[in-house]
Amino acid sequence: MASREAPAVAAAADKVGRYRWVICALLFAATAINYVDRQMIGVLKSTISGELGWSETTYADVIFWFQAAYAIGYLTFGKLVDWVGARIGYSIAFVIWTLGHTLCGFVGSAFQFSVARFILGIGESGNFPAGLKAVTEWFPARERALATGIFNAGANVGAVVTPLIVPAITIAFGWRMAFIVTGVASLVWLVAWVALYRRPKESKKLSAAELAYIESDMPDPVCKIGWLKLLGYRETWAYALGKFLIDPIWWLFLFWTPDFLAKTYHLDLVSFGPPLIVIYLISDLGSVAGGWASSRLMQRGFTANAARKWTMLACAILVTPIFFAQYIDHLWLAVAIVGLATAAHQAFSANLYTLPSDMFPRAAVGSVVGIGGTVGAIGGMMMAKFTGYILEATGSYTIIFAVAGSVYLLAVAVVHLLSPRLARVYSI
Repeated sequence: MASREAPAVAAAADKVGRYRWVICALLFAATAINYVDRQMIGVLKSTISGELGWSETTYADVIFWFQAAYAIGYLTFGKLVDWVGARIGYSIAFVIWTLGHTLCGFVGSAFQFSVARFILGIGESGNFPAGLKAVTEWFPARERALATGIFNAGANVGAVVTPLIVPAITIAFGWRMAFIVTGVASLVWLVAWVALYRRPKESKKLSAAELAYIESDMPDPVCKIGWLKLLGYRETWAYALGKFLIDPIWWLFLFWTPDFLAKTYHLDLVSFGPPLIVIYLISDLGSVAGGWASSRLMQRGFTANAARKWTMLACAILVTPIFFAQYIDHLWLAVAIVGLATAAHQAFSANLYTLPSDMFPRAAVGSVVGIGGTVGAIGGMMMAKFTGYILEATGSYTIIFAVAGSVYLLAVAVVHLLSPRLARVYSI
């Protein structure tokens, strides 16, 4: 019986169509570009700090202003995307962040660098509100975690590509040209996005069967929702405080892992590339696996509440070994531990990102994501200052990794306490 059902399911899936995964691929590519632009400062930290005379706290201040802009922009773009839609909202965000990224190649001081990174942060803050809005428009609830996990995996591809291409450009032409070349090249994505993206009902490439599949969830109420009103819901804070706790740790991995590897294992601009690539390849697997796991549990009859939370709890446990990374003498064992932690973060994040669409109508998703992103960026600002201070004072990652290894368990507890059932909000 089972052998007959499987081909039937596969045949039904083929009849529905797969154009929605083309949209997912565009989101994946944009997120990869986003993370190339974002991570370059971490890869070039030693080179830029040496030329411009930065201390640990100066570097932390540059990161701080990027995250301050990210906090401001995330809230703004969340609302903007709900207003103008994913197509226009994403285009605006992309243009702004590419401008900020390219300007990094023309700066001459920490202040000017902070201004350029501030512009970058404003634009990059639109990536996830627009991406999640697109996922909400193009995927039914049962596929959103998987789609989110796939496009979120672009972050790790970007993080893998960066140590591959940036050192080569830097050695050949200098670090300034590395910013300029990557900024100009990324504009190809903008052309593709404007040409291909439409809402499902407006797309001429979508079959009637696939459109019906995408719209198979219960329809949302028709209403305008202000983000100030959303602040009164526990469900908003379940998502936002989860972001506040885990986002700073991802920023830590992104901006300080090259520094950790360089100082602990005496690596340079070229030699820390392979360890970074391995770390983020492992992270890629985590991002997709996290989305797949909760989607699979839902297919097996678990509620969204149980599927998301059990998956996040498993991920939180897998992060905890990060505390021991600093005590490992063998480089590749340390890489494995850091890679496990980053993979678990991405799997956790893929599920956390689905909570707004699980709990809120489509009209509110961008705003809730914006609120959460802002709160998460505020946490990142605090973490940047904290990390710079601790490294300047102690030269050790002991306290930093202790925090990183524990906050995911706290995040699961906070989400559960504020939204025990992930109940859907209808009466907005």
